[in-house]
Amino acid sequence: MAEQAKWYVIHTYSGYENKVSEYIKKVVENRGIQDLIPEVMVPTELVTEVKDNKTTEAERKLFPSYVLVKMVMTDDTWYIVRNTRGVTGFVGPGSKPVPLTDKEVAALGVESHRVEVSVNFKEGEEITVTGGSFEGFHGIAQSINLEAQTVDVTVSMFGRETPVTLPIHQVTKA
Repeated sequence: MAEQAKWYVIHTYSGYENKVSEYIKKVVENRGIQDLIPEVMVPTELVTEVKDNKTTEAERKLFPSYVLVKMVMTDDTWYIVRNTRGVTGFVGPGSKPVPLTDKEVAALGVESHRVEVSVNFKEGEEITVTGGSFEGFHGIAQSINLEAQTVDVTVSMFGRETPVTLPIHQVTKA
């Protein structure tokens, strides 16, 4: 496909976010246009609420009245989204929808852009911190967490061994 799908923000009536999302997904499935509108999402976060000394976890919308749609902008896809019940329009100046930039997509955390980091040291080896607030410190790598891309390091500060957790990209073999 010549054009690739980009993320767009659509404005909805308050409380219609999930209805709009489900309706668009249903239309995409019925028409078989998953290649034109691959994703529709309502960004949410899990919050812990304390009421009457009871803690409950609830899902809260990050952006009330907004739905994110990853789509290839064509006349048909624009028409489908724009004429969905509950949609007031695309976010952008005038009548032309503006896609989110890569930087905005990364900031929203919509897509996880995993950067593969090569680790040139092992647990127990001496390392040097190359960035962050511990830059220039030397220490011993205690454990490496590739999933979270962090490393637990014991550095010597003020004559004491201090454990710190650092991003892998800020550490190199000494």
